This record gives sequence, C-alpha cells and structure tokens, in this order.
Amino acid sequence: MEEEQKRITNRLRRAEGQIRGVQKMIEEEKECIDVITQLSAIRSSIDRVMGMIVADNLKHCLENPSDNPTEQAEKMEQAINMIIKK
Repeated sequence: MEEEQKRITNRLRRAEGQIRGVQKMIEEEKECIDVITQLSAIRSSIDRVMGMIVADNLKHCLENPSDNPTEQAEKMEQAINMIIKK
C-alpha cells in the first residue's frame, strides 16, 4: 500500500509540474494547439491516477472483505460506479 501511495504521489507531482508549465505557456502566449496538447496530457495523467486509486480500493475490498455481505456489496458497487463515471 505504501508503494502505491508513493506512485500516486509521484504522478500527482508530475501533473502539478505540467499544470505550472501550462500556466507559463499561457503567460508566454504559446500556440493554442500546444496548450491544448499539454492539457490533454494532464487530463490523461489524472485519469490514470484516478484509475490507480479505484483499483487499489477495489483490491483492498477483495482482499479484506467485510463480514457484512450488504456492506461488501455496497463497497463493490461504489468502486464500480467510480470506474463507470470515468
């Protein structure tokens, strides 16, 4: 779990740097297509982070099932809904 958190944090830091880069591009009045390309890359990166978090949550639910079947089903449904909303 700790390794996964480190990977997620590193990806978020990378996205943070990309966002700063886009801000600089806008200040420097770079071409629209270049800004959009970078924003698309940031969106993809954030989508990957979201997927990693949902997958980790789902894995945790499967490896540590609740004693209450209703609660377990709700957790699984919540994870599935997070994937579908994407």
